[in-house]
Amino acid sequence: MMIFLLQSVWVYISELAGKELEIEIILKFLLYVSPRIVVLVLPLTILLASIMVFGGFSENYEFAAMKSTGISLQRAMKSLSIFIVLLAVLSFFFANSVIPLAEFNFFSLRRNIAKVKPAMAIAEGQFNQLNDINIKVAEKSGNNGQYLKDVIIHQKKGRVKGNFTVIKSNTGEFVSDEFSDVLQLVLIDGNYYDEIQPKDYIQRTKNKPSVKSTFDKYIINIDLSKFNDIDFESKDKVTKHTMLNVVDLNTALDSLNKSKDLMLANFSKTMLQRSNKPSLNKNYKIRENDTTIKNLNLLKLYDERKAIQLIDLSLNSVKIAKKDLKIRSKSMLISQVNINKHIVAFHDKFAIGLSCIILFFVGAPLGALIRKGGIGLPLVIAILIFLTYHFISIFAKNSSEDGSMNPVLASWLSSLILLPFSIYLTNRATKDRALIDFDSIYIPIKDLFISPSDKEIEESSITTNEKINELDNYDNIQLKTIIRDFRTLGHSMIYRNSALEELKQRGISELELKLSGYITNSTYETAFKLYIDFKEISKVALIFNFLSISSFSVASLVKNSSFSSVWILSMVIAIICIIFFLILFLKSIKNQTEFYKLSSENFVRKSIIWILFGLPLFYFYRGYFVSKMEEQLTKTS
Repeated sequence: MMIFLLQSVWVYISELAGKELEIEIILKFLLYVSPRIVVLVLPLTILLASIMVFGGFSENYEFAAMKSTGISLQRAMKSLSIFIVLLAVLSFFFANSVIPLAEFNFFSLRRNIAKVKPAMAIAEGQFNQLNDINIKVAEKSGNNGQYLKDVIIHQKKGRVKGNFTVIKSNTGEFVSDEFSDVLQLVLIDGNYYDEIQPKDYIQRTKNKPSVKSTFDKYIINIDLSKFNDIDFESKDKVTKHTMLNVVDLNTALDSLNKSKDLMLANFSKTMLQRSNKPSLNKNYKIRENDTTIKNLNLLKLYDERKAIQLIDLSLNSVKIAKKDLKIRSKSMLISQVNINKHIVAFHDKFAIGLSCIILFFVGAPLGALIRKGGIGLPLVIAILIFLTYHFISIFAKNSSEDGSMNPVLASWLSSLILLPFSIYLTNRATKDRALIDFDSIYIPIKDLFISPSDKEIEESSITTNEKINELDNYDNIQLKTIIRDFRTLGHSMIYRNSALEELKQRGISELELKLSGYITNSTYETAFKLYIDFKEISKVALIFNFLSISSFSVASLVKNSSFSSVWILSMVIAIICIIFFLILFLKSIKNQTEFYKLSSENFVRKSIIWILFGLPLFYFYRGYFVSKMEEQLTKTS
């Protein structure tokens, strides 16, 4: 809260610094600006606190102690979950009652400061813009800074660009009434110079007419209601709907929608009447077979001069209609922006509660998973998540103002995006699994596409009963060699198991074979496993590679067509597939590196070249290395 308060002070520093305000007014200023900050601070606080607390539990093995006594993560979160729900309900009442009242008082305080404190209007030794005048004073005095010395004023008149009026006076005084929107500037003993701007440009440049005079007393009236809008125009517009509660917003929306519909109906009626359509003879109907009327060129019925006049009249009518439509479209846009802001303000009062609940269920399981408490890492993670949440919210609300996004969706979008993330984190923490487990996604996909033939090498021999019977003629050393090197020798698993059974009948157990190193060829089996893994991973990667290319092709075909939803869907699928392909491609590279280490070949040195080759031409890359690694496997002892 302190950080955001300091940020608010910095935003409004021009209103507070060097204005001779009492400490009471400054404290009121901060008090009234604080409730709007709660909307930002509360979700961030819940997120940070939950990560710190549950991260501390996990770091100090307190969760392990809880689980050993039968207390699950859900049970540990139960009381806090109830508290967060109550806090979310309370946040709605706070946003519905306290914030509108504080916004009203905040606006009123700024307005009253400008009225009662002329020192708020200008600062010494510099030009200050007040509506249509630019004023500079050398010195101020008096309790409220109302007495001025050495006053210089540049004044703007009407719509003419530039300040052509200069007023100088020795002294001046601000005269104001607390209950009036007008601030009087009384100038004493000065000079007045006005450079007149004729409409004729030639007269303006040649003659340069001007007016000079002196005065004993000169009064300038300053509209303070407009002054309050100068620096904070957008904020004042926002303030109108931030001052309302749910009931008032609902009433205001009803009135605004009716006003917009009435404006549109009146404009439609005006445009229809201007077109002279009601005055047309509606009784005349063109006969379907009357080709003379259909092919009639109306301009030929008039002489050339009249025809040109008709064309000019038509063009002017169209230009006027287009101009009216352009002006009215801006008015309708302003009206719609105002309505959308009221809708966003209405739903924001409910969305704050949901965001508190969701961010708790993001922070608590995330703290349990990262196993880190305190201020360091949890603070960084909390700020990153909150900034993501906050930026999504800001972008969505800004997009909703002109109707680019539904204002209802804009209010809830950031919470809806984080909702599946919170469910995922809670599920991972409950099952005590890692934060990111790619295998949980990869294995089900792999099972869909991997066949049993991918998990073995094509056998070079066929096992028959006659061949198994020949094992009786082999000595123990030969049988042990068959058991250990059956893949290298091209035997099947059935043949290997038959040799194992034969040794068991001769009194040699499987444990003895293990101890003597004959049960498996560890180097070969490791290489074989790496080879099978490469075949499986590269096959799934090849499927994702094909899907990404296909999706990109579909997206490029429908890009400029009316199927915008198909283009978006194709692009999303393509991006997801390319991400999965890249991950699996890197896993296959790692797999190959470990495989070739067993044969003392340095695959890492060539890996960059193979990556550059494999990414665009993965189909040929996979086919080449499947045969190459199978050939290398037969040489591995």
